[in-house]
Amino acid sequence: MSNTAGTARTLRLTEPELIAWGERFGRDHEPPLVVALEGDLGAGKTTLAQAICRGFGVTEPVTSPTFALVHQYEAPRAPVYHLDLYRLSGPADLTNLGWDEIVSDRALVLVEWPDRAGVRMPPAVRLRLAHVPGAPGVRVLHVDNSEQSPASAVGEAP
Repeated sequence: MSNTAGTARTLRLTEPELIAWGERFGRDHEPPLVVALEGDLGAGKTTLAQAICRGFGVTEPVTSPTFALVHQYEAPRAPVYHLDLYRLSGPADLTNLGWDEIVSDRALVLVEWPDRAGVRMPPAVRLRLAHVPGAPGVRVLHVDNSEQSPASAVGEAP
């Protein structure tokens, strides 16, 4: 993995390629790390989160935390928190989730709908997924690690 802080790149991936990319991402990164998963409904945020968790070492099934808001998983290197903030009305709602404790833990933190965290969202690797018109099995993945320090930057994994 290369440490290329301040860089962004865009990839066009099929679902199997997206899953493979997510698994490599999970294998190649160390906690503490916050990852913002952005994109429209159905863009593949949960699919990518599942792949990242598998690569990070989570062995149990990873499901969408849409209604629970937070799921915690154990992995050999550190805990994983998977949050879905879609149902929150704003940053004030984060306190009841244990937000401050989660984002300050030595953990991998995956946040779907990070815009709902507002100013309380810490620096994160931003992974933005988008549909490709006319290609339902393909997604555009924009990787932006400009908020990360060189020591925790996203590598150039495909």
